[in-house]
Amino acid sequence: MANRVLCLRPEADFTRVDAPASKSLRVAYHAPTDAAVAALMKSSDALVIPAVGPKLAPELFEGASLKLVQVTGAGVDRLDQPALTRFGIPVANVAGGSNSAVAEYAVTTASMLLRRFAWADAEIKAGNYAKFRTRIVAENLASIEGLLVGLVGFGTIGRAVAQAFVRIGAEVCFFDPATTDPQGIDARPTSLDELLSTSDVVSLHVPLLPATHNLIGAAQLSRMKPGAVLIQGSRGGIVDETALASSLISGHLGGAAVDVYSTEPPAPDNPLLKLAGEAASRLLLTPHLAGVSRQASTTLFRAAWQNVERVLVPKQPPLNRVY
Repeated sequence: MANRVLCLRPEADFTRVDAPASKSLRVAYHAPTDAAVAALMKSSDALVIPAVGPKLAPELFEGASLKLVQVTGAGVDRLDQPALTRFGIPVANVAGGSNSAVAEYAVTTASMLLRRFAWADAEIKAGNYAKFRTRIVAENLASIEGLLVGLVGFGTIGRAVAQAFVRIGAEVCFFDPATTDPQGIDARPTSLDELLSTSDVVSLHVPLLPATHNLIGAAQLSRMKPGAVLIQGSRGGIVDETALASSLISGHLGGAAVDVYSTEPPAPDNPLLKLAGEAASRLLLTPHLAGVSRQASTTLFRAAWQNVERVLVPKQPPLNRVY
């Protein structure tokens, strides 16, 4: 049997967004924990996996004759690059399919934090309408228009986020060691230190690499403007969560939105889950869904299947090969 594909996410994920696999592919859908996965890896021509999930052990790929590992999103940190390179297994992703969803998340959470909408919701439900409204009016909170938004990372997603903030009237600066070219967007390059010390909103859009692990730690958070807000929608491990919790407790940060965590789901002892009082009210937590929307899923999944079909049927090189 040719064109055998092992997919480690449910078939329903694809059908519900009108992105089924091509009929030219023979797809077996299994959970990563299924006992059959190890054997199927050896007999499959391609593997399709979600970008989010636990790391896949290198031993699973040993002896496999896979012609492609296709990730249905941008992140490839579930895979062991040295091992797959050694086994000669190409890996491809789908870059940019969730741009609009992530940009919407960044703008929405920035607005919620700056204007304390979620906090207001909780206070009203607790019976504190008048007291909280008086406090918020007195604090003279700003909306996004005219503020400086700093983006750490200016790749495909970072540029989409920049455009979204520019459209609603923000000024935008960015730090990215790989580029200083704004690529036609009204944004200016700067150093990380300057970005942190001058931005009213800091939004992170970098991959998890050795160089970016704990990129935003206690020292970097202390450089941020008092009252600034942080949007963490990149990868868990970019932000030191203990340092972030401390910055919220001290009141230095105006707020933070966190979509990704050092371990997922976050452990019960994660310092962000231990916050109480006003520190907790300035924290907005979401379960790794910044890039998840029906529209984004349709785009990502269709592109993933088309790439698998391209490799297995006409036997062409994969698009968006990462390594």
